Amino acid sequence: MASQPPPPNKWISWLSQIYSSGKGPVLGTVDAQEIEDKAREVMKDNSIAYLYALKSAGTCSTDDANRKAFERWKIVPRMLNNATLRNVETTILGMKVSSPIFVGPIGKQGLVHADGELATARAAAAVGVPMVLSSSASRSLEDVAEANGLNGQRWYQFYWPRSPDVALSVLKRAKENGYTALVITVDTMIIGWRSHDHRIGYSPAGHGFGVQQGMADPVFMKRHGLVARHERPKFPFDQEEIRKKAAAGDEETKQSMFLASQWLAETGFGIFRTWDDLQFVKDNWDAVNDAEKAIDIGIHGIIVSNHGGRQIDGAIASLDALDMIMRSQKVLDAQKSGKLTVLFDSGIRTGSDIIKALAIGAQGVLIARPIVYGLAIAGQAGVEQILMQSICDLHVTMGLCGFSDVNDLIGKRDELLVKVDYGVGTRTLVKSLM
Repeated sequence: MASQPPPPNKWISWLSQIYSSGKGPVLGTVDAQEIEDKAREVMKDNSIAYLYALKSAGTCSTDDANRKAFERWKIVPRMLNNATLRNVETTILGMKVSSPIFVGPIGKQGLVHADGELATARAAAAVGVPMVLSSSASRSLEDVAEANGLNGQRWYQFYWPRSPDVALSVLKRAKENGYTALVITVDTMIIGWRSHDHRIGYSPAGHGFGVQQGMADPVFMKRHGLVARHERPKFPFDQEEIRKKAAAGDEETKQSMFLASQWLAETGFGIFRTWDDLQFVKDNWDAVNDAEKAIDIGIHGIIVSNHGGRQIDGAIASLDALDMIMRSQKVLDAQKSGKLTVLFDSGIRTGSDIIKALAIGAQGVLIARPIVYGLAIAGQAGVEQILMQSICDLHVTMGLCGFSDVNDLIGKRDELLVKVDYGVGTRTLVKSLM
């Protein structure tokens, strides 16, 4: 019986255009490792900044574990299901989104490209993907909101200032500038043991780079007799040049470093917050155990993440943590009732990765390092490609797995995935007993 081909859609049309034009994509490839390698080459004259984005805590074993965890889960595709017409739209916290993909909160993007977070914000808006702005961005939340536009979907990642008046000021600014959800970072009360940075004393924030939320905050700046300002730090960042200017008595540089130290004293002061403290933020935003505690105090969602491996060396992979959390009946019940949204971060590189995270139970995923690589290579266009190829890959692979709606993937671990160990130097396939 004759069948009609599916109508074109935004994602498949993007892929088709690559072939019809006879040219490759903006980044020259869609292979995740090749993109990472190309970013390294592009930044060879600024390799310290590249390594700052690439490296993780200690031996980088947690970052490595994030990728290995995806390799252990294998997809079992379902054939002869009608997936001709496919939908990747979903709803997250009441917000309709074009796909379950978010731009993760990535600090100091101005280290890899002159436009920094502004390019990423424009790219996210152009593709129709929500972004989460980092507290340690190199542009103010106001400037990023303007770049993201009136129709852009954006959340704000909150690094918790120690002073209540400063914290309330940041929350107020975020709400007034269209950030519709607050992502509270709970694993960075102090910076993790980052061997690469410690080896060379590399600290962009200590030299005024990545503290722009503080410089734009009226309450914080008034404390120092100054007015809020929206900075665009110089690219490329040169720590040694800044130190030399300060040593030579340059007043502007000295002031910048002083204000940076004061902002870091606000947000990186070493006081470890508790669940009781979390209620303060919740009250002033919208009037396995950690996930369940979040439910108890009325938190609307959690992001299962190990900060891309940047905080604790030797920790479990985020995907393994997600698997553990999604075996809690309390979490499953809260998710089903709409009381709790579960998102995932750390290690996403491909459409298959996204499918695995969704099947285990996440409702959406955040992409981070690949965004940095795309930004470093081609600015806004590079970020757009990372987002487009991620959604297109998801769209294609989902259909090949036998699913026509991305929402039907969520929680289908037992139906779609098997956890395996191929062993070393053997051909033995061992199915997990989990």
